[in-house]
Amino acid sequence: MVRMVGFYLLVFIILLHHSITYALPAKDVKVVLDREYFQITRGLLRHAKKSIQMMMFEASFYAKHPESPSNILIGELISAQKRGAKVEVILETSDRGDRATERNRLTGKLLSKEGVEVIYDPLFLTTHAKLIIIDGRISLLGSTNWTYHALTSNHEVGVLIESEEVARTLQYYFDRVKTSGHRE
Repeated sequence: MVRMVGFYLLVFIILLHHSITYALPAKDVKVVLDREYFQITRGLLRHAKKSIQMMMFEASFYAKHPESPSNILIGELISAQKRGAKVEVILETSDRGDRATERNRLTGKLLSKEGVEVIYDPLFLTTHAKLIIIDGRISLLGSTNWTYHALTSNHEVGVLIESEEVARTLQYYFDRVKTSGHRE
């Protein structure tokens, strides 16, 4: 009986230990709402010096609307690459022939042509994350895709975090997803 109780106590402690989340230090945290996302993201991309790592469910380039917000952000990624920042982008793809996949492949081709490293996630997994890491110290996480409606009219929310520790943890995640993906 004592062995059984000891065993269950040990299992409980192990499960409790693995379910505890831990806090990482942050210099600054800001909530990013709705239309603020575009201006904040544009500024981050413009001021990136060393690196940009982005993971996005949908990043849409609109050939017929060159001044659309997502086109401007895509242009900022290309500008960052041209000025010497290492730019890596992971985009969602699936074998269902959906809108996100079609748009992401178009955007991916445009970015790749300009020297940006583009990785597509595995067809059997959905990458729904919306994540940007700037210079290994600033992270932007949220619900905003790079589409016209997400950037102009949807209710969207994000969090901007200035923390090397948070960025490093997210970079490990980014790299793990990147290694499971493929290039075209």
